[in-house]
Formats: sequence, C-alpha cells, structure tokens
Amino acid sequence: MSVSRKLICIICPLGCVGDVSMRDGHVVQMHGYVCERGKNYAVAEATNPLRMLTTTVRVEGGTLPLLPVVSSAPLPKDSVAACVCMLADIVVSAPVREGEIVYPKVMGLNVDIIASRNLPARAL
Repeated sequence: MSVSRKLICIICPLGCVGDVSMRDGHVVQMHGYVCERGKNYAVAEATNPLRMLTTTVRVEGGTLPLLPVVSSAPLPKDSVAACVCMLADIVVSAPVREGEIVYPKVMGLNVDIIASRNLPARAL
C-alpha cells in the first residue's frame, strides 16, 4: 500500500509544496520540488526526520537559574521529546562556558548537548 504525504520544503525561500509517495518505508514517487536540495529534503523528512534540540537546563550557583543548551547535531525527531524530559532532571554548576558539553551522547546517540552561552557564577 502506498502512502502519500504533502511536505513543504524549508531549505530555501521558495517553500516548494510537494507530494511524497512511500511504500514500505521507501520513497517511490515525488513531485513538486524545483531543485535537488528540495528533493533531498523531502526524502530525508519522509524517511528519517531530524530536528535540532534547543532547551534549557537548571543551573546551580549561576547568575541565572537556567542555561540555554542546543544539540551538537540533529536528533531523530521521535527522540526529541524524550531528550527534553531527560534534560529536565539535569543540573549544572556555574560557571559554564559557551560550547561546553553539558551532557555527552544524549540517550546513547552520537549527539552532545552543549551550552549555547556563557553563564558566570554568582558573586558571593
């Protein structure tokens, strides 16, 4: 049985709207995408969607109570919610430097969670 999905490409400002037909987890037909980048995006989004993760973790002894963090690479879309829940229990100690690994290889994936800003320690 073939399943069709309508996807809007987000790679460039054209925002091509296309249809991707899949059978047994494989793309069998697609139309509506103007360039190769759009076609590649559609195949990736239909077969293995990935997302960057941005969230915050709690900080102990910092000038702010939360530290913004980001994944070092895109994660499988179906893992993002579980990663956020897991990171809700993380507490880091200030000071923290931008780019510092806060949580290595999150959920056993080859993706680190890194600080996306400097956060100094609170003055005593």
